Amino acid sequence: MREQDDRPTLIVITGATGSGKTDLAVSLAQRLNCHIISADSRQIYKGIPIGTAAPSAEQLAAVPHHFVGTLALDDYYSAAQYEADVLELLPRLWAENRYAIMCGGSMMYIDAVTKGIDELPTITSEIRKRAMSLYYSGGLRLLQETLLQLDPVYYRQVDLNNHKRLVHAIEITMQAGVPYSSLRTGEVKQRPFRIVKVAIGYEREQLFDRINRRVEHMIESGLVDEAHRVYPMRHLNSLNTVGYKELFAWIDGRMDYDTALARIAKNTRVYAKKQLTWMKRDTSIVTLSPDDAIGQLCHIVGIR
Repeated sequence: MREQDDRPTLIVITGATGSGKTDLAVSLAQRLNCHIISADSRQIYKGIPIGTAAPSAEQLAAVPHHFVGTLALDDYYSAAQYEADVLELLPRLWAENRYAIMCGGSMMYIDAVTKGIDELPTITSEIRKRAMSLYYSGGLRLLQETLLQLDPVYYRQVDLNNHKRLVHAIEITMQAGVPYSSLRTGEVKQRPFRIVKVAIGYEREQLFDRINRRVEHMIESGLVDEAHRVYPMRHLNSLNTVGYKELFAWIDGRMDYDTALARIAKNTRVYAKKQLTWMKRDTSIVTLSPDDAIGQLCHIVGIR
């Protein structure tokens, strides 16, 4: 007879952008009467709810949410800080309910909580400015050249077109005084709670159609006005995000309007492909059918 697992449960609802994670999380949270923890590295910022597809006012009122609209656009935040904050929050939530839901598609955030991340030095503001200044002054090429010099091992592993990963590696190396690659152990930390991971599985064409319609809905909901409002802060990392980058290029006159909208949809689809690739590497994720995702999830969790 299988022994019952009495540990508190973290239900992780992840998946590609546009796959319906938020609706599913809210529906399940209402049944369990539990809280939702956002695992979205952009929804955590204030003032950009449309472009980040943040939960609606109705959804926020229906279920208690955490890490949604809590930071200023110029605040620094990291996966390591997210790991610490969530691990501090969970025991308080479980004191009231043995379930908590984590919902989002930011892979590093989810891995940080469910698997743990390597112990890395805290980056000083001076080092952070130095690393970002490389990007502002020399773009991707200077970041690539700097990383090759500082850490040739990680240079051969990283996506050389992802400036955020390059900056992160450079600032860690500068702060620690040793190559970033030497600090990456990849060791999975054991957590004192049960983890259930699920994602809604759509065929790629269906998912891309949902993404295209989501972009149309964002435009109708006021994304252009939102982009104009935050345009003066366009240099911030929090706004280096699909949707805003393309509209900033249009505002600057570097791209016409129709091209900007088409590019938003295209770049969102590219991001979704990256999320799907990450999901394939995590064999613990259970794929749910879109036709009855909530029924299947309730069965997995063990509720009616």
